[in-house]
Amino acid sequence: MRQYLKENYKFILSIILILVVFSIRFPYYIDAPGGITDMSEKIEIEGFKSEGSFNLAYVKEYRATIPTLIFSLFNKDFKVIKQDDVMLDTEDYESYEMRDKVLMDESISNATYVAYKKANKYIKELSNKIVIIYITESSNSDLKVGDEIISINNEYVYNKDDVTNIVNKLSVGSKVDIKVKNNNKEYTRYAYIIEEDNNKIIGILISNLKEYETNPKVNVIVDKNESGSSGGLITALSIYDSLVKEDITHGLRIVGTGTIDLDGNIGSIGGVEYKLKSAVKNKADLFIVPLDENYEEALKLKKENNYDIEILGASTFDEVIDYLSGKN
Repeated sequence: MRQYLKENYKFILSIILILVVFSIRFPYYIDAPGGITDMSEKIEIEGFKSEGSFNLAYVKEYRATIPTLIFSLFNKDFKVIKQDDVMLDTEDYESYEMRDKVLMDESISNATYVAYKKANKYIKELSNKIVIIYITESSNSDLKVGDEIISINNEYVYNKDDVTNIVNKLSVGSKVDIKVKNNNKEYTRYAYIIEEDNNKIIGILISNLKEYETNPKVNVIVDKNESGSSGGLITALSIYDSLVKEDITHGLRIVGTGTIDLDGNIGSIGGVEYKLKSAVKNKADLFIVPLDENYEEALKLKKENNYDIEILGASTFDEVIDYLSGKN
């Protein structure tokens, strides 16, 4: 062994140095063009098949290391972002990942509900959870990320509005008892009502996770590296397309992005430039984005780069369905 180390110490040191260089992480992230995913390949459901497809556009996100930072200097498509612009205050990487995973679960749940309701198909709620995904720096409480809120001051909490309504009835500085569940154990925690921007809050962000029984059954396949809520709209469209006889794709390759809530409202997302570029690269016919600054940015990019693609801005799921129905 000594003889081997003596003869190969330079090589061994080089390997150790390379491993150290690749493992050092900096407080930055790097966004890069991703691609598109055909959602029909990720949604398992017995339904109708369409000639076209609904595709989710995504952005690749890398942790900043010495090699990735150097590479980003020579690639105009790579954008270096401060960690503070990605993570919330007091949030570490594990909490950030957990929050993004929970938001993706919520988006799939919302998409399922919206699609089945619009298609007038059977859907029944089986479970409902209000989960804490972030606690602000100003919060005065012993709440934990991952706590599932059961009640506040003995008032049962069913949705996000319940939390707001209960808190608004109380005065700033009041202490509330919050019953939660975490790792299958129940706890009674506390929080004080604080005021920010003229709003009474307890300093938390929450996600509403629901599970449904549906007919036909549906399952959305999720890869380990997937997270975030921006796939909600396209997931809902793809599920709906499988539930109805009409081919709402009309043979088009449709790419889109946007969050979706239980009422079918479409919300803003990030990375429009990368997602639009992926749509154009993959020869999409239509690119759907939220009708806000995302839409304005997409139109600007189309004009600047002379992209040959139709862009639709929409505020609700119904608007998208109406638009596609008019394609006949």
